[in-house]
Amino acid sequence: MKKIIFLLAITLTFIACKDESQDNGKLNIVTTTTMITDLVQNIGGDMVNVQGLMGSGVDPHLYKASEGDVNKLVNADIIFYNGLHLEGKLVEVFEKMGSNTKTPIALADALDKKTLIGSEYFASNFDPHVWFDINYFKQFAEKAATILSEKNPENAEKFEANKSVYLAKLEALQNKVKQTIETLPKEKRVLVTAHDAFNYFGKAYGFEVVGLQGISTATEAGVQDVQKLATFIIEKQIKAIFVESSVPKRTIEALQASVKSKGHDVKIGGTLYSDALGSAGTVEGTYIGMFEYNVNTIVNALK
Repeated sequence: MKKIIFLLAITLTFIACKDESQDNGKLNIVTTTTMITDLVQNIGGDMVNVQGLMGSGVDPHLYKASEGDVNKLVNADIIFYNGLHLEGKLVEVFEKMGSNTKTPIALADALDKKTLIGSEYFASNFDPHVWFDINYFKQFAEKAATILSEKNPENAEKFEANKSVYLAKLEALQNKVKQTIETLPKEKRVLVTAHDAFNYFGKAYGFEVVGLQGISTATEAGVQDVQKLATFIIEKQIKAIFVESSVPKRTIEALQASVKSKGHDVKIGGTLYSDALGSAGTVEGTYIGMFEYNVNTIVNALK
C-alpha cells in the first residue's frame, strides 16, 4: 500500500509541481548510479547541473526512491539511468514518468543486446554490469552526448568536444589496464567476489569470474553455496578473494572461514568497487580511477 501511495504521489507531483530554483540556464540532469553521474559530468561540463541519486557504496539493485528524490526528478530536463533492470526498484517510478515529457534515458539501450551476457536474475534477461567493459562505457558516452546535444543544441559542439576528450581518456585507460593484466599469468586469472558483478570484465580480459551471491545482490548466498565455492577455491589453489564496497563483507568472510576450516589458507585481497564508485573527491570516485584501482588490486593480490 505504501508503494502504491508513493507512486501516486510521484505521478501527481509531475503534473502539479514546478520548481524554478535550479533554472540558471543550464540543463538539470538527474543520474542514478555514480558511474553515470561521473560520465555525464565529464561530457556536460559546466553546461549542466548534475545530481546523482545514489552515492558511494550504494547498491543500485536494492535502491528505493525516497521522497527527497522526487523534487530532483520533477525538475530534471533529462534523467539518465543504466537500464537492464539494474535499478530494479526504480523501474516503476520511471514507468510512471514515461507518459510525461521527461522520459528517462536508459543508456544501455545504445548497446547491441546480442553481445550482452545473459542472466536469469533480471527481467531484461541480461547482466546489467556493462560498465566493466570499457567499450560499452564508450557507447554510454556516445549516447549521453547525443541526448545532451539534442536537448541543448546551442552547446552541441562543446558536448562533442568534451566527449572526444573523455573517449581519449577511456582509450588510454584500456591500454593501461591491458598492460597491467598481462603481468598476471593466465592460470591465475580467477576472480572470486561477493557477487557476479565482474562477468564483463572477465570476458574482456580473460578472467574466470565466480560470485558468491550470483549476479543480483537481492539473492542470498546459502551454506551450500559457501561450501561449494570453498571447494572450488581449494581445487584451483586461489590465493585471494575479494570484498565489494557496496556489498556487506560478511559473506566473503564466511567463505574465507570455510576455506580455512578445510585446511587451506586464502586471503582477502582487498575491496573492489563494483556497483558504485569510491567517495567523491577521491581518485576512486571517478570511473577511470575506480577501474584502474580495481585492476591493480586484483593483479597484486593474485600474483
